[in-house]
Amino acid sequence: MSSVNGRHEILQTVVFDTSCVSSPAQPRERLTPHHSPFLCFSCLLGNAFVVSLAFADLVVALYPYPLVLVAIFKNGWVLGDTHCRVSGFVMGLSVIGSIFNITGIAINRYCYICHSFVYDKLFSAWNTMFYVCLIWALTVLATIPNFFIGSLEYDPRIYSCTFVQTASSSYTITVVVIHFIVPITVVTFCYLRIWILVIQVRRKVKSETKPRMKQSDFRNFLTMFVVFVIFAVCWAPLNLIGLAVAINPSKVAPNIPEWLFVLSYFMAYFNSCLNAVIYGLLNQNFRREYKRILMSLWMPRLFFQEISKGGTECPKSKPSPALNNNDQLKTNTV
Repeated sequence: MSSVNGRHEILQTVVFDTSCVSSPAQPRERLTPHHSPFLCFSCLLGNAFVVSLAFADLVVALYPYPLVLVAIFKNGWVLGDTHCRVSGFVMGLSVIGSIFNITGIAINRYCYICHSFVYDKLFSAWNTMFYVCLIWALTVLATIPNFFIGSLEYDPRIYSCTFVQTASSSYTITVVVIHFIVPITVVTFCYLRIWILVIQVRRKVKSETKPRMKQSDFRNFLTMFVVFVIFAVCWAPLNLIGLAVAINPSKVAPNIPEWLFVLSYFMAYFNSCLNAVIYGLLNQNFRREYKRILMSLWMPRLFFQEISKGGTECPKSKPSPALNNNDQLKTNTV
């Protein structure tokens, strides 16, 4: 097999079958003897970022969102200043943590595909856990200043305690930069480089062998990219408004229509609900797991009988031929 075909094999395995990276649990039937321990272990490492992202989306549903419902039903905030500040802080953790984890996933995929020679060293088990912890440490560090500048207040227009954009122009600009501009730039770069490599390899291989990419494989690769795009679309209006207000608070803030402000906030809030829908629409493994969850709720006996039939550990098998050759395993830097 030529080196070009070798690149096609590893890209087909990594890029067009990335369900392990975007799935919370790899079904046992997918882990055939043709899967190598390298790929199995990579699935576990990739899942660390996905689980962290899921936690960021889930935390707002457990605390801030229920308080918003209370404020809507009571037509005002009745839970006191402490709950107001804490819910605003948790909301900030979720928002910044989400985009930081999306950025981590993009960098992980970029290194895996475009810099695979150094991937094992960069994303070892300890390093991956360190990166996840670093993401949340930076998230807390970016959110804590809210307590010192008094920017967490109840806003009756959106029935929630949130970040007041006019509290500090410098902090608002900083938040927009680290929460939106920098992550969007990094993630865009990563996915563009991945797409360029994929297109180059497909063009080279097309003349030598018939492409074997399936539509389902392509959807698996698109899942995390769509998550990123939806995040950018949902959060762009609010960040642009915040940036404009921070540049000239006295002139811009009074001229922003209330409907636009409310719409931008609820678009941002809605983003946390969309990721699970995206996973279900684009990823077959997530649809399978959703069905298992529903089955466990409606027919728990059948569910426990199914999962008791066998373990879910990766089989200890030899690498497939495409992964035995180091020249075929490692993809050159683009």
